[in-house]
Amino acid sequence: MKQTQKMDRSALVLGHLDDGDDEKEFWKGRTPAERLEALELMRQIVYGYDPATLRFQRVFEISEFKPR
Repeated sequence: MKQTQKMDRSALVLGHLDDGDDEKEFWKGRTPAERLEALELMRQIVYGYDPATLRFQRVFEISEFKPR
């Protein structure tokens, strides 16, 4: 079973748009698996994904086609 991650909201860092060099170097030092894991975590945070409540959004029904 996959553990859900929680974000520490007590830490806040302000910076300028031109200060991206440190961040690029940080991500270059990570493995592709670590980058994908971070991307998945950000996707879950943005879209409110909760695996405990994952369900079908619609009820699907199979119907047969009757030719005329």
